[in-house]
Amino acid sequence: MRHATPVATAVGLVAGYALDTLLGDPRRGHPVAGFGRAASALERRLYRPDRAAGAAYTAAAVGVPVLLGAAANAATRHRPVARAVLVAAATWTVLGGRTLRHESRVMGRALRRGDLPAARRRLGHLCGRDPSALDEPELARATVESVAENTSDAVVAPLLWGAVAGLPGLLGYRAANTLDAMVGHRSARYARFGTPAARLDDLLNLVPARVTGLLTIAVAPVANGDRERAWRVWRRDRNDHPSPNAGQCEAAMAGALGVRLGGRNVYFGRSEVRPYLGDGPHPEARHLKRAAKVSGAVGLAALGLAAAYPLTLGRLVGATGRRVFGARRGAGW
Repeated sequence: MRHATPVATAVGLVAGYALDTLLGDPRRGHPVAGFGRAASALERRLYRPDRAAGAAYTAAAVGVPVLLGAAANAATRHRPVARAVLVAAATWTVLGGRTLRHESRVMGRALRRGDLPAARRRLGHLCGRDPSALDEPELARATVESVAENTSDAVVAPLLWGAVAGLPGLLGYRAANTLDAMVGHRSARYARFGTPAARLDDLLNLVPARVTGLLTIAVAPVANGDRERAWRVWRRDRNDHPSPNAGQCEAAMAGALGVRLGGRNVYFGRSEVRPYLGDGPHPEARHLKRAAKVSGAVGLAALGLAAAYPLTLGRLVGATGRRVFGARRGAGW
């Protein structure tokens, strides 16, 4: 029975990924939306314009899902079928790969038709930039950058945290990432209050973003990309981005597609100028289908890593931890 739990986790991750691929996000009553409403209510109670309040808010909003996941882990410790079902449901809930690829293709179709109003309306499904003055190259660039970054945030990171920490990892990561989207951006209201949530999200994505970059390089040929170019651009440009993680994904995607990302981003009420990533031309509508292909291939590769971890390295880590803990208890520690 001891070995049943890693198998159940691996099976649950694969089943949850399959559900996301087949069904996409739940159409009604999405748990992440429910979490967002609860987090907004908590913010209204705890908000003050300082980091201490933001830290308390982040700890409470992320801590509750982690504790719920830990309780579910404990309750299904000797019930592998129940564990697999819960992991599958949680994985389906926190993943967003199908939706991400769908939005990239929808944007590509709108741009190929020359329907800029429709494309501008659609951009809000991918990122928070002001689309009102964006032309085709800028809309395509925003889409490629969003697909690259969210392949890590919405696919690779949840899978890896689920593999390493099971249900607490899946739920805790999605809670932290959702909080970052809600309060982790630069604004007068969240300049200090949102900092703890942003820093936690950065920390949780340090490894997944780099894995995403490397997997993007590895799968570049599925979209007629060049691995050597992707590797060169990733090594050269990945640390030029102001985010410690987004640059890892965007630089690799720029190299894989042979395009240039970066430049001036206009948000509602502010603008940022970011360094260029890559050497090619600006993205066009034709690049969006290729970006979706790369994202899908990266997701499958990440699923393979995530499903293998509980059965291999994770089992070894768990056995080592049990031996160390047992030795300490025997020594009276």
